[in-house]
Amino acid sequence: MKDVLKVYVPLGLLALVLVVVMMRFVSPAPPRQIVFAAGSIDGQYYRLAKIYQDRLAVHGIEVEILETAGTIENYARLDAGEADVAFLQGGLAAAAGDTQAQSLGGMFAEPYWIFVRSDLAIGTFGDLRSVRLAAGPVGSGTRTLTEQLQADWGGDWGDLIALGGNSAATALINGQVDAAVFAASVNAPYVEQLLGDPSVLLLAVRRAQALSMIYPSLVPATLYEGVVDLQANQPTTDISMVVAIAQLGVRDGLHPAIQSVLIETAEPIHGEGSILTRAGQFPDPVAVDLPLSDEARRYYRNGPTFLRRYFSFSTANFLERAWVFLIPLITLLIPLMQVAPPVYRWRIRRKIYVWYDDLHDLEQRGLAADNIASRQRVLDEIQALQHEVGQVDVPVSYNDELYHLRGHINFVEALIARQRARET
Repeated sequence: MKDVLKVYVPLGLLALVLVVVMMRFVSPAPPRQIVFAAGSIDGQYYRLAKIYQDRLAVHGIEVEILETAGTIENYARLDAGEADVAFLQGGLAAAAGDTQAQSLGGMFAEPYWIFVRSDLAIGTFGDLRSVRLAAGPVGSGTRTLTEQLQADWGGDWGDLIALGGNSAATALINGQVDAAVFAASVNAPYVEQLLGDPSVLLLAVRRAQALSMIYPSLVPATLYEGVVDLQANQPTTDISMVVAIAQLGVRDGLHPAIQSVLIETAEPIHGEGSILTRAGQFPDPVAVDLPLSDEARRYYRNGPTFLRRYFSFSTANFLERAWVFLIPLITLLIPLMQVAPPVYRWRIRRKIYVWYDDLHDLEQRGLAADNIASRQRVLDEIQALQHEVGQVDVPVSYNDELYHLRGHINFVEALIARQRARET
């Protein structure tokens, strides 16, 4: 049994080491910590990132939320490897330049809200040229989209005020700015506040269909009369709007298992409807302006993996990685198992054959001895050798070779004994 263990245990350990090395470097485990680039701390992106943080903690994934200026900075963070995942406003991929980010799908609609003071004579987006317009901080998606629309409308525009979110809404209500634009969810607190404030009006986008043709990532939508508040009949008429689809972007090379669990987490978060979208519309693999990642394509086509349907994220991921190496492991073990029996036989026979060097040396010395005393010393060594060989432990199937050796020892002993007898 000791010889068996000495042969097969090292081979087993070698196979185990190779598997560990392959699983670590060829198919590494997914990271346990990811960085989520959100937006400003009072914005919708940040609030949603907090929800992801709580949901992913159940799977043992720690999420660090990174406060940013918005979509443009989020693109930069992804490309620099400073963030793993981020919310990205639709329609701004071109503005981000040669980005390597990929999309996990559209997650929710972000209407482009245009709020103006009700005491101002503002009827179209073009009328905003001469007013104090809060358009979000530099680097935010809202500001970038606003600048694009300004360029398309033409003419001379004033400077944009770098206020966004709650700050911009407060400034508008207090009369510090004349208008404010937001690319934000209908559930954003400041949007709900402005929709219910009589001193503020929501400006309709009268050429929403035209904008959707110019910007494929902008979708025309209608805020129907009374949908915000039926009793108060808010809004008082149907309002035409354009909607950008916020998508979940990931850096190039993010572990597929993390991408999969992100989509899985997104489904219950974004699957509910709103006053602008129907339930079940999101996540949407089509409403994106970035290439969909390979893992996202697989997920939307087939859903969660077979093992993920029955096991936790950690267990399923381990089994999937182990399964990948099952065939290579078997391929590796077959030659190892074929090598093991010859190695085992060699080890056993070596216990027997190693004595032949000593026996040959004793035979040469005994025959070459020139006196009786020298031959007697050789005979004594031969008898000691016979005793030591008798202590050798080999499997029963190898006893014939052991006794064959002992017979050879007796033969050499008899040969030298006859030589000594002739000299006496």
